[in-house]
Amino acid sequence: MTQEQETLFPKRGTKGEYGPPVTQVKAITESSSLMMASSAYHDHMVRQGFSEHTVKAFSGDLRLLQKYFGNNATIGQLSTKELNDFLTWLLHYRGVPCSPKSYARRITTLKNFFEWLAKTNILPHDPAAALIHPRTRAPLPEFLTDNQLEKLLDAAEKRLNGDKTDPRPYLLAHLVLQTAIKKAECMGITLQDIDRSGEKPTILIRYKNPRMQHKERRLAFANDLLPILDKYLEMYQPQQQLFECTPRNLEYVLTDISELAGLPHQASFEMLRWTAALRDYRDGMEHNHLRRKLGLSKITWREVEEKLGKLTEPL
Repeated sequence: MTQEQETLFPKRGTKGEYGPPVTQVKAITESSSLMMASSAYHDHMVRQGFSEHTVKAFSGDLRLLQKYFGNNATIGQLSTKELNDFLTWLLHYRGVPCSPKSYARRITTLKNFFEWLAKTNILPHDPAAALIHPRTRAPLPEFLTDNQLEKLLDAAEKRLNGDKTDPRPYLLAHLVLQTAIKKAECMGITLQDIDRSGEKPTILIRYKNPRMQHKERRLAFANDLLPILDKYLEMYQPQQQLFECTPRNLEYVLTDISELAGLPHQASFEMLRWTAALRDYRDGMEHNHLRRKLGLSKITWREVEEKLGKLTEPL
């Protein structure tokens, strides 16, 4: 990514990272009810561009908290002990199974909610800071080793220079590996999103859903990919979208070059995205810069950063 890309993202300071200015919540005090504080936190999450899924999940977790303590409970009354009592109720006395994944997320909800209350000076201290987050053994994501990646790119080049020239596999593989975009983001690229005017060409990743606009970003790719892009445009003649086919068709493209490369597993979009992120991580890309390149919120980045660290250990 070029230095110019840094300016595409709001800087920390008077404005929220992905939303309007962050203002102190003056209407909420230590004596405010849990219901009122939860409602204010919901508005905060929306302003800060939390994903729709996160807002829904965190709000549901806080409703459970209200159910346990009662709607009239004040946030100033909730200590670390009370929060641990609530977590014990979730696991053993609620009467509804609580999976390890749901339990871990609910602790994350408590930590984010009370951290926000403390940082905005609504509470003098954070009662959730001392909560113990369980370590779940989630499987690490699959990625391509350096040797496998070289074989995959060689296979894409064979499709480019073979008897039946096809620039699409080469363009797709290199574009995803250089930008670490998701499959849906790849399918959303329009011809107008490609900009050749700068020092390096870029693509604009954008979302139709207003709640997802915080994920929008402009990502650079190598200049030497432009001739391949032009060959692709000449051969396929797309009218609006860069890839005017179904997502399944692009998956077939990756399957084809994976088999040609003799890989033990098919290279998927997710695998290429993790491979790209891991290479940037190993190369020392500043972590906040990498988070923005991947289009991740700070909450999601915590888990991703931990996984990248674990993937790097044996390398």
